[in-house]
Amino acid sequence: MIQNVHDNTGAPVSVRLSETRPIGTYTANLAEGSPVGRVDFVDSPEVDGERIVFHTEVDRKFGGRGLAGLLVREVLTDSIRTSVTIVPVCPLFAGHLRRHGDEFVADGGKFRPPTPADIALVRRATKPHVSSPR
Repeated sequence: MIQNVHDNTGAPVSVRLSETRPIGTYTANLAEGSPVGRVDFVDSPEVDGERIVFHTEVDRKFGGRGLAGLLVREVLTDSIRTSVTIVPVCPLFAGHLRRHGDEFVADGGKFRPPTPADIALVRRATKPHVSSPR
């Protein structure tokens, strides 16, 4: 998935999806290709079609351009397009869905609150891999 949109300054931004395992990422890239923001997620291995969104970050140099909000909107739009249920562990996503969840659902979106099992899954996925001694 690649979506071409514009930030608050009118600059072109592309949002790209990378569905690597265990952690997938949506990245916001400026026209010249440099990444300036990201949303990290884990797709639930137990429930097909659930995406646990746990981290959003925008480079400080690009603050104030609406990139975090742009990423939230694009991720949610993609979830509607692909029939994925959002599980918002990330405070930015949780807050957005508290304020705009009814609109999101009316547009065809699905979300549910995170459970302790979701948080444990994120912790396992983000835990640094330590190889055993030989």
